[in-house]
Amino acid sequence: MWDALWTDIDIATCATADGYGRIDDGAIAVKDGQIAWIGPRSALPGPEEGLAAVRYSGERNWVTPALIDCHTHLVYGGQRAGEFEKRLAGASYAEISRAGGGIRATVAATRAASEADLLRSALRRLAPLVAEGVTVIEIKSGYGLDLDTELKMLRVARAIEREAPVEVITTFLGAHAVPPEFDGDADDYIDFVCDEVLPGAVEQGLVDQVDAFCETIAFSPEQVARVFEAARLFNLPVKLHAEQLSDYGGAELAAEAGALSADHLEYLSPVGVRAMARAGTVAVLLPGAFFTLNETRRPPVDRLREAGVPIALATDSNPGSSPVTSLLTAMNMGCVLFGLTPQEALAGVTRNAARALGIGDRRGTLEVGKAADFVIWDIEEPAELAYRIGFNPCVDVIRAGVPTLVA
Repeated sequence: MWDALWTDIDIATCATADGYGRIDDGAIAVKDGQIAWIGPRSALPGPEEGLAAVRYSGERNWVTPALIDCHTHLVYGGQRAGEFEKRLAGASYAEISRAGGGIRATVAATRAASEADLLRSALRRLAPLVAEGVTVIEIKSGYGLDLDTELKMLRVARAIEREAPVEVITTFLGAHAVPPEFDGDADDYIDFVCDEVLPGAVEQGLVDQVDAFCETIAFSPEQVARVFEAARLFNLPVKLHAEQLSDYGGAELAAEAGALSADHLEYLSPVGVRAMARAGTVAVLLPGAFFTLNETRRPPVDRLREAGVPIALATDSNPGSSPVTSLLTAMNMGCVLFGLTPQEALAGVTRNAARALGIGDRRGTLEVGKAADFVIWDIEEPAELAYRIGFNPCVDVIRAGVPTLVA
């Protein structure tokens, strides 16, 4: 006997690269937190009354895999609304950064914040994402840039998993910016990151993967390569902020390192596209940052499609360049600003987002043996998820086979 059975549902499994993988009038059975059976209701192996301990009616709503936000900076102190005003007045992101704003401003606020305050504010930002069906979220450090605060941020990220119904993937982003105490000594700071901060975080079991910011205002490919080498010593997968503001060769570096993903990619070159395709590196697009920074250079979506590079979408939730706390809005932005189809947008926050986090073997699609994490939506077609703005049609979120929003 199964633990639970859902019927009266239309299903988008997201398990196929072509189409939504739809099953009309379908059913999903759950056993021990995993999908035990999925298919047309008419193909169930016997009378429904005897198949499961609990039966649920989806009331002819749609079901998709639970959503995955695969790139966020959710833990931080303070806010940067003043920089938003400066950008509206004509200042660029790079100009604000060079003047001591940007990441450094958030570093100061995060260093000053208590662990309890960071957790409280992060949970507030997380709440609307959970309400939209997010059950897995990646959270980066990178606003400490010293040993104590980087560890503090990562501890908060781990604590979020205990406080909210989400799985948290923690990412060490010590190579995010050069802190004030290392002004003019980026190489020395990279030594500090590799020799002290990353080992300290790993020793405390706080790191799942490692990221860096490869950009003219951040770190060079050579410096990032040192961070990647340090990650390899601990058998940690890597990913990279690449080609956001310039073509700096970051995507090729990420591909050569076997990175899970390269993220942003507005200035991605054809060479970078080919390198990512060969390596199987996922392209994580972040339309919230593109929108907030009022950028005009779009990622080369057509080239990524042609090369067969998997495309994921994420909020990039952060205080400066993407104060976004809605993955559904990011889906809409991905379609309107970057030219994705609604089908690509849904794959981008399910199947490909899971791949970008290295968890595609257990999440991201609705298939037998995978986690029974799915969302029930009051919609008529899956395209509605990317179509509406400021509207959440989520009826319930099922996590490990258990309803979490509706008893």
